[in-house]
Amino acid sequence: MSKFPYPIEYYEFFVQFNEGNYYTCHDLLEEIWMTNKSNLFLKGLLQMSVALYHYSYGNVKGARLMMNTAYRYLAPYRPSFWGIDVADCLEFIENCLLIIPQHIEMVPFEEVKELPLLPSLILYLNSNEKRN
Repeated sequence: MSKFPYPIEYYEFFVQFNEGNYYTCHDLLEEIWMTNKSNLFLKGLLQMSVALYHYSYGNVKGARLMMNTAYRYLAPYRPSFWGIDVADCLEFIENCLLIIPQHIEMVPFEEVKELPLLPSLILYLNSNEKRN
C-alpha cells in the first residue's frame, strides 16, 4: 500500500494549480479521472482548471461554460472532499462568474490583459481530513 492516500498526480495538481499552470492541471487530473470516470469531483476540478486556462488566452465563453460546469460537478461534494475545501472552490467559482464578461465570446490574445482580473485561489491539501 502506498504511503500516499491519493494518486501522486493529485499532489502535483496542487503545485501546478498554485503556480497557474492550468493546462498541466488538466493533464494531471485527466490522468486520474480516466481510471475512474464516476469521480465527478475530479471532473469538477478539471473543468475549473480548464476554465482558467480558457480565460488566460481569451476564450471568455469557454471559461464561462467550464466554470458553470465545474460548479455543478463540485457542489455535491461540499463542504470538503479529498482534502480540499470545496466550499472555498465554489465561492471562487461564483466570484469568477460575477467577473467574467457575460456578452463576450472571445478576445484576441493581444487583448487578454484588458479582461478583468479574476480572483486568486490557493489550493492546499488538508492533511487532517480522512479520504472520502
